[in-house]
Amino acid sequence: MQKTNWKVTFYNEKVEQETLELPDTILATLLRIFSMVEEVGPNLGRPHSAPLGDGLFEFRAKGREGIARSIFCLIINKEVVILHTFIKKTNKIPKKEINIALERKKELI
Repeated sequence: MQKTNWKVTFYNEKVEQETLELPDTILATLLRIFSMVEEVGPNLGRPHSAPLGDGLFEFRAKGREGIARSIFCLIINKEVVILHTFIKKTNKIPKKEINIALERKKELI
């Protein structure tokens, strides 16, 4: 398979730290998803990724400890920017979590 040169980056160090502090099995799943993105791009489809609207997308990572979401946007030059990562506690993503990602996206674009 030919590498597409996609790059996964973080909005800032705080987002990177929050992501890397996820429980072990959730983090392992998320890092596997990031690796797939670098190989084939972010359009992995369910269960790995899904569109949220307003130019936002989510990576969905599940592990023994629960479920986490990383909300991201796409930047020119094949860059995926992780805007916000959190442990999901309800069926729907809370509006507060979406708003954090939207505000950060506005700063990038």
